[in-house]
Amino acid sequence: MRIVLVGPPGAGKGTQAVLLAKTLSIPHVSTGDLFRANISQGTELGRLAKSIMDAGKLVPDEVTIAMVKDRLAQPDAAKGFLLDGFPRNTAQAVALDEILTESGIALDGVLDLEVPEDEVVKRIAGRRICRNDSSHVFHVAYNAPKTEGVCDICGGELYQRSDDTEETVRTRLEVYHTETEPIIEYYKQQGLVTTISALGPVNEVTERAITALKQS
Repeated sequence: MRIVLVGPPGAGKGTQAVLLAKTLSIPHVSTGDLFRANISQGTELGRLAKSIMDAGKLVPDEVTIAMVKDRLAQPDAAKGFLLDGFPRNTAQAVALDEILTESGIALDGVLDLEVPEDEVVKRIAGRRICRNDSSHVFHVAYNAPKTEGVCDICGGELYQRSDDTEETVRTRLEVYHTETEPIIEYYKQQGLVTTISALGPVNEVTERAITALKQS
């Protein structure tokens, strides 16, 4: 299957992308991972992206598109893939269609994870990260530490990331509504969008997603 995963910040795209890709036996293609891989490997695209980011600028669409095109040309993506974080806007969606058309293939579906805005704010603004190990993540409501402000695992200090405040989250949601949400309408016109609720336990959302994809 060739799938695009979309949804607002805090919808659980990263978690669901990993689980869905494993269940469907297709590679999980994350733009964040692509940037990190290209930069760490010192590829031409990676060096270009790093120079742009080091200058405090946003990486232009054409660089991101080129990285995705290169990744989808790899052998493991020949029978399918799950795109997470791409496309982020309509221009990237059009470019993806062109890439796939050149290869004589097409998307099988676009899975839209739906979460109420207030729930997104609650999910993200409630996160607390351990200063000693960023993989130790807690939540004031859903996974509270035994002692407030202290990591259960290593005893490190828990803190709220600067981009996890309610004000910042609402700004990120505005950007999502303005830049990314229009791609849902773009794909709806192609009959590709299936929307599911991303509320509830992780495994239930995954089962919901698998069922929706099989029916699409």
